[in-house]
Amino acid sequence: MRNVLLASAGMFALSAIAPAMAADMAARAPYVKAPPPAAIYNWTGFYIGGFGGYASEESGNPKMEGGFAGGTIGYNWQTSNIVYGLEADGAWADVDASTTALGITVKSKVDALGTVRGRIGFAVDKVLFYGTGGYAWVDNKISVSALGVTASQSNFHSGWTVGAGIEAFIAPQWSVKGEYLYRSLGSETYFGVPSPDLNLHSVQFGVNYHFGGPIVAKY
Repeated sequence: MRNVLLASAGMFALSAIAPAMAADMAARAPYVKAPPPAAIYNWTGFYIGGFGGYASEESGNPKMEGGFAGGTIGYNWQTSNIVYGLEADGAWADVDASTTALGITVKSKVDALGTVRGRIGFAVDKVLFYGTGGYAWVDNKISVSALGVTASQSNFHSGWTVGAGIEAFIAPQWSVKGEYLYRSLGSETYFGVPSPDLNLHSVQFGVNYHFGGPIVAKY
């Protein structure tokens, strides 16, 4: 009889605490591994890159036009979503035009061009929208050919440029960009005759490598 009473008491106690234990186990959420921290991009730092594009003279008959390709170096500072930058570029160019009259051919050709510019823009994580402006230069050569004889003179034209663009990261340290620039270059003297101002519209695309990988972990 004593053993029966003890067994009955044990079964009663177990039936009383079992629902509480089951409720406690159900309340515990399953363990889930935390996802890795999200990454936000910061544009601060040095970068180098390459670019190419197409330029066309604003006026002239015929108009000079053609392609160019070269390199870029720059530095960005970012404060909140605002990005400030300095950039310099230089390119080999084949932007030219020629005309022939009375057996005389006159050719004008931009052999090289470049800029030194400031940039200011608004960053939306991996994408930067910016305006730009500063100093511009071209190396231009005019050649005159007649009766199998050619005379040439080169001049360095200086002026200003202004434009806008968009740049976006495609990998932790790599970005691509596209921009439009208007270049206004002053007059120079060729063979004793002042030239008109040289104004160019250009569209260019580039790829930049950013040193250090502009990523900041966001926890």
